[in-house]
Amino acid sequence: MNRQDPAALAALFAEGVGRSPEGIWLAPGRVNVIGEHTDYSDGFVLPMALPQACRVAVARRADAVVRVASRQAGDEWLEFPLNTGPGDVEGWAGYVVGVLWALRSGGHEPTGLDLLLDSDVPLGAGLSSSAAVGCAVALAANDLFGLDLTRLELAAVARLSENEFVGAPTGAMDQAISLLGERDHLLFLDTRDMTYRQVPCALADAGLTLLVIDSRTRHELNDGGGYAGIRRAVEAGAAALGVPVLRDVGTDGLAQRLAGLAPDVAPKVRHVVTENARVLEVVDLLEDGGDPRRIGPVLLAGHASLRDDFGISTPELDTAVEASMAAGAVGARMTGGGFGGSAVALVDTDAVPTVRRAVQTAYAKQGFERPEFLTAVPSAGAHRSDG
Repeated sequence: MNRQDPAALAALFAEGVGRSPEGIWLAPGRVNVIGEHTDYSDGFVLPMALPQACRVAVARRADAVVRVASRQAGDEWLEFPLNTGPGDVEGWAGYVVGVLWALRSGGHEPTGLDLLLDSDVPLGAGLSSSAAVGCAVALAANDLFGLDLTRLELAAVARLSENEFVGAPTGAMDQAISLLGERDHLLFLDTRDMTYRQVPCALADAGLTLLVIDSRTRHELNDGGGYAGIRRAVEAGAAALGVPVLRDVGTDGLAQRLAGLAPDVAPKVRHVVTENARVLEVVDLLEDGGDPRRIGPVLLAGHASLRDDFGISTPELDTAVEASMAAGAVGARMTGGGFGGSAVALVDTDAVPTVRRAVQTAYAKQGFERPEFLTAVPSAGAHRSDG
């Protein structure tokens, strides 16, 4: 099956359901250029939507049943009551059923649905494959049921589904970029008030490529472990500093303020505060029309902070960053929630093959699984894709 062909997905839906879908909706994955683990502190983020996306073929049902299948899960159709609640669905299907639960929790009254998913967003690579699912389903429901929700309201629905139904304590960024992305732009999002603006991203015009390096080490954000523990440390740091969230702490006098914090909390606070400053610096550099290569050192500083202060990098991610820089990358860093997933490298386009080979060689030398690569191209956000 050609995953870029809506007609093929529609035909497979018809085969499994016995009727044609009412439409096919698409929502992209994302890569975050800078601004990691800031969104749940009301901070700043700067992601881009990817060409890789989740597509969902959908048709309404007359009853209160949700039937779902996924090309990535063997095409088996699973069935759930529409009133299914948190904790009642395991695995990937929770990201679908949870959206309908979130809509019902908000006072909307969707009927049952048949849904068939297909995605080419790498799973567990830190590229928000789960948010792509939720946003595609949310947009489809919005259109089919005439809910008239805004893109930001749909992002809140998809986030509520992940947070409360699935149990993944994500911030606001992933769903926002999946629904708000624009071609050739990054999304500068202030997660405090959800205001945003599109930042032109002219990397190709400057002869640059943002290369995504999938380390092939997988992470789960709803494991109840690392991610949730770090988030608790961030919240403890804000409380100790007497502020609601770390967005309210600036870099001036930061070292003195950190000195009074617990040793396991201070580094987490330092990362969040300095990462917010790095986002603002990258936005300024991109918007002033200068050479985008200037953002390279900022990306590298972001990786060092995630590795040393936040402690969420891995040997595979560190190797990807180090090998990329040694091969001539302008800048590089891990991206996503951490504990695995992907790194990004800002590379002169002519040097992409050299950087790829260098990373592959370094991985082989370390005995790591062979990495995979994709090119991050700023792409359009969620939309109907069958016409």
